[in-house]
Amino acid sequence: FLETAAYFWMKPKMGEKEVSPHSFFSIWHEFSSDFKEFWKKENKLILQERVKEAEEVCRQKKGKSLYNIRPKHDSGIVSK
Repeated sequence: FLETAAYFWMKPKMGEKEVSPHSFFSIWHEFSSDFKEFWKKENKLILQERVKEAEEVCRQKKGKSLYNIRPKHDSGIVSK
């Protein structure tokens, strides 16, 4: 635990000799909670962008016809 606290440059509070797990994990909990909220918001934005892109692709494909309709030529018994 002390190595981990030293890695994150945690220093003991005034009057304490070493970093206590309570002080370390209270800060860590705040960080992880904030990170989780931002992660969810960012994922939601990315999902909305992907949905918009998919809708645009759908609109473009619907705009193009998949088949061509040729005009009917007058050839046959009725036209003669």
